[in-house]
Amino acid sequence: MRTRFYNARILTMEDGRDIFEGELWVVGDRIIFVGTEEEGRHYCDSHKDTILVWDEEIDCKKNLLMPGFKNAHTHSAMALMRSKADDLPLSDWLGTQIFPIEAKMTVEDIYHLSKISIMEYLTSGMTAAFEMYLTPFSVADAFRDCGFRCVQTSCVNNFSQSVELLEKYYTDLNGRDEYNSFILGIHAEYTCSKELLEKTAELTHKYKAPFWAHISETESEVKECRDRYGMSPVEFFDSLGLFDYGGGGYHLVWTDDKDMEIMKKRGLYAVTNPASNMKLASGVAPISDYVAKGIPVAIGTDGPASNNCLDMFREMFLVTALSKIRNMDAASMDASEVLKMATVNGAHAMGLKDADVLAEGKLADIIMLDMTQPNMQPENNIVKNIVYSGSKSNVLMTMIGGIIRYNRGKFNIGAEPDEIYAKAYEISKRLYA
Repeated sequence: MRTRFYNARILTMEDGRDIFEGELWVVGDRIIFVGTEEEGRHYCDSHKDTILVWDEEIDCKKNLLMPGFKNAHTHSAMALMRSKADDLPLSDWLGTQIFPIEAKMTVEDIYHLSKISIMEYLTSGMTAAFEMYLTPFSVADAFRDCGFRCVQTSCVNNFSQSVELLEKYYTDLNGRDEYNSFILGIHAEYTCSKELLEKTAELTHKYKAPFWAHISETESEVKECRDRYGMSPVEFFDSLGLFDYGGGGYHLVWTDDKDMEIMKKRGLYAVTNPASNMKLASGVAPISDYVAKGIPVAIGTDGPASNNCLDMFREMFLVTALSKIRNMDAASMDASEVLKMATVNGAHAMGLKDADVLAEGKLADIIMLDMTQPNMQPENNIVKNIVYSGSKSNVLMTMIGGIIRYNRGKFNIGAEPDEIYAKAYEISKRLYA
């Protein structure tokens, strides 16, 4: 597929490059040109052997092209529990509402339920998700069949999966298809024995691979880890060698200076999930401290059972607003830094170095935002409008790997919405009978 976008405003998210008016050209799954019209003419003059015949030419009508958002932490198939497991503390939420119903879910259930969330990601301008759930092969199948980019890690714990399975996921899912990859990880310290974690550390060393987990999500989690091992979860994982090749953690709400020293030293990413942490009363992560110390931050929604809305615009607003409240400083977190977290940093955390910015040779994972709606007017500062007043309603188009998967309310994911909804209802009715 060869696509030419023209008459566009373009935010490449490259350092030091402002929004400009111009064109973006896609051939196959890659961007071959992004620049002004004049630069486009120079490109043609210097590539006379290149035949530019377009399958589709899209007039952007001065709307904005930018890299897709990267949802850096989610559990897609938990769409099943949306609005069925609310208003409970985290321990009760997991023990009484989540774990029991998950025990009934089949591989096929998880395949179908994942598609509900994929649709929502597309409407929110997301082009990739950092997924963690129970049956990685069926999750990978769902993302592949919908044409959505997915990086997975494992939820290995004392009760499900195993280190042997973790290695199988790692070897079999990497390189399996163009949409899926896999990173080593476990569920959390409090669900894993020391022996299991030591075996996982051996695996990270065998493959010289980064490691991911839920880390320091609640104050009680940190206290209980200190009671067990005399260390915080960050310190404990590091003492086992799990971070020797980098990686990161989801949530990281309750960390101290020593934790942050380790995170900085090991090059760890912090993935913040503000809506989920608020809804479960887990706390507010010290995002401005991470940024000040040079610890890269990415943003995730968490799953649709703990959030319940898979909306990157809402997450971006909460990241900056909660930082301001936590520090009682309205200048503590700039919108431009938050937009970088939602795009570039998320891509880097997930190992998607070819999907971070809009540039020649990068993957064509692109979104178009409607600048004509009243929430984007006046255009005093487009970046701040995106973070402070933007919404899903501004997402006109989501392209992944050069294929438009969502366009003005219409999906191109290999199945009709009514079919996906009906299957989800059937599964819900059966499991909650």
